[in-house]
Amino acid sequence: MSLLTPFKRASGLGTTSGVSHWWIQRVTAIALIPLVLWMVFSVAAHTGDDYANVAAWFAEPFTTTMLTLFVFTAFFHASLGLTVVIEDYVHHEGIKLAALIGMKLVLVLLGTSSILSILRVAFAG
Repeated sequence: MSLLTPFKRASGLGTTSGVSHWWIQRVTAIALIPLVLWMVFSVAAHTGDDYANVAAWFAEPFTTTMLTLFVFTAFFHASLGLTVVIEDYVHHEGIKLAALIGMKLVLVLLGTSSILSILRVAFAG
């Protein structure tokens, strides 16, 4: 028999980190709406352009900034969502930890290489 109250047992668990995680995921989702719309219309506007025109477009400061924001926000949002999926549906602690570490490493690698590719084209153009 425990003399701890239910509040004392639950202190520091659950809602504190869960609420902030939920809010950050919603904020990144809302931020992605205009970024995705900009991305779709911008890429569609440059369909059929040669490499020199696209490289010149990448070299514009606004374009470089928007592309970098899009990639960072998309990978951060993906990390938040995949973390929730892994935590909710993988029940073995060792596999869960390995999946979380692997997922974060892959997303950091892909996100970093994407941003570096954008910057390389922008500054080499």
